[in-house]
Amino acid sequence: MSATCVSLINMKGGVGKTTLAFNLAWYAAYKRRMRVLVVDLDPQANASQYLMGAEAYKTYLDENRPTVFHIFEQYTPSGFDGSMGPSSLDVSTVIYPVKKWSNSSFIHLIPSRLELSWTLKNPTNKDHLLARFLTNVQNDYDLILIDCAPTESILTTAVYRASRFVVIPIKPEFLASIGLPLLVRSLESFKHSLGDQDIEIAGIVFNDTDPTLTYEEHNISRSEVRNYASKQGWHVFENEVRHSNSYPKGARNKKPIFLTDYARSNVINEFTAFGREFLERVGF
Repeated sequence: MSATCVSLINMKGGVGKTTLAFNLAWYAAYKRRMRVLVVDLDPQANASQYLMGAEAYKTYLDENRPTVFHIFEQYTPSGFDGSMGPSSLDVSTVIYPVKKWSNSSFIHLIPSRLELSWTLKNPTNKDHLLARFLTNVQNDYDLILIDCAPTESILTTAVYRASRFVVIPIKPEFLASIGLPLLVRSLESFKHSLGDQDIEIAGIVFNDTDPTLTYEEHNISRSEVRNYASKQGWHVFENEVRHSNSYPKGARNKKPIFLTDYARSNVINEFTAFGREFLERVGF
């Protein structure tokens, strides 16, 4: 059975996509015994640093090892494989093993790096390359999660071509829905160009929320997003992911919320409920 590919995307930045992707990867692998691949498609490479740790990530770059950038450029860096110059990409060299358990579940990563932004300068005939790469490895995984950059670019098209589902994280705040019309236009344009692509919005999740706040602006934001989702026929996840300082603390230590020291039980339980709902929405 081939993997289900899910992208986390929002044209508006600062909504906590990477934290969500990191914790969902751990939930699926650790709690549900799944084989998970995370694709870091953001030049800032935060997901890579969360999953690998800052020092290991720096070493990885210092060793000039392949990243998602090289999938789009289709070569292995010179010196990495003993060659004197760039060579054809070896699939196995791009995938970094993050964690493995005795029950055969694991987390793998395709890291990113800042040079990925160079791909945007010369995007011709590259938007199919990620999907082609993932097709070659999809039987090795149950779930593929793509952490996307908050931009409309070749990377967005590449994500659509590779994905079966899209999940939209939104932080309920002023102008929370500002990225949604752009996402709709982006998807419509893509489907017009490639109408045979089967891609579905799995839902909108309110992320980094604070249920103790009753600010009018937060309530207005939720209402605006729900109204927009209703017009589009999009699902809004019942479970929200609340704000907690334990999320960044865990990320610094390469630990998900449910393994982070002193994380509150209600925060853990709420994320677990979302993780369960998320997997159900994408067919597990």
